[in-house]
Amino acid sequence: MNTLKVLSSSSRVLKKKESKFRVYMRNNYSLYLFLILPAAYFIIFRYIPMYGVQIAFRDFNLFEGIWKSPWIGLDAFREIFSMEEFHRALRNTFMLNFLDLLTGFPTPIILAIILSELKSERFKKFSQTILYLPYFLSWVIIGSISLQLFSPQSGLINLTLNKLGLDSIPFLTNKWAWLGTYNLLGIWQSAGWNTIIFLAAITGINVELYEAATVDGAGRLRRIWHITLPGIRSTIVTLLILNLGRIVTIGFDRPYVIGNTLVRDFSDVISTYVYRVGLQSFRLTIATAVGLFQSVVGVVFLLITNFLAKKIGEDGIF
Repeated sequence: MNTLKVLSSSSRVLKKKESKFRVYMRNNYSLYLFLILPAAYFIIFRYIPMYGVQIAFRDFNLFEGIWKSPWIGLDAFREIFSMEEFHRALRNTFMLNFLDLLTGFPTPIILAIILSELKSERFKKFSQTILYLPYFLSWVIIGSISLQLFSPQSGLINLTLNKLGLDSIPFLTNKWAWLGTYNLLGIWQSAGWNTIIFLAAITGINVELYEAATVDGAGRLRRIWHITLPGIRSTIVTLLILNLGRIVTIGFDRPYVIGNTLVRDFSDVISTYVYRVGLQSFRLTIATAVGLFQSVVGVVFLLITNFLAKKIGEDGIF
């Protein structure tokens, strides 16, 4: 009898849970329908392609396919680690990304603080629009603009310098000058867009804190240092973690469009190396191995920075 009572009570609990689930799904099924397309996107374009990662461990033949290509283990990784070009591309990737992080990461924070301190709403909106616009330009367009401005013979800046009796500056032909040009163009293109995130974080700070600080006699710099920056610290740490996680990953278009053979010592990065080796030389095994190496190192950096963020008292990203 006791067993029957337990079974009957458990069946009632299950039926009650099922009825709650049906009511919940009937009320919220439209939300789950909206998830179909994003879920399909991630499955098709993010998870299914992981099947091709094994190309890095096979002597891939396009006509035989992945499964029929012979297994070579870690031979592709041994080959790329012995290549001088790969070491140069890896060094340049770290160098360019670190330079972007060093100069490009604080810039939107400073811009967001300046914009938040402006009193004129009209001028603030105008400034935001001007700052955001470069983000919507492709690097092909920015590359052509850089040629018109920085070309050694026909660039607007060098023509102006020559008319003033000064020597031309090799913005695009000297590797050190190119490094500065590359960095400045990156800041100009992305700083305005990244400012949106920090402006949103500043907007979320309680206005009463500023009012109380003003009553206590705190000046503008004091309010920024003791209220604004601590108020957006979690946002800064989160974005810093994400940027450090991508420090070994670099886009193809920016270094490829702005770079040239004269500055290859600095402009040749992992993405251009993969393009040259994987597509032009058609060594897909080597290209896949390099891509897998990038992903693994990126995950390691992400885990380390997230761990350090938690150690200093922040939430991190997971």
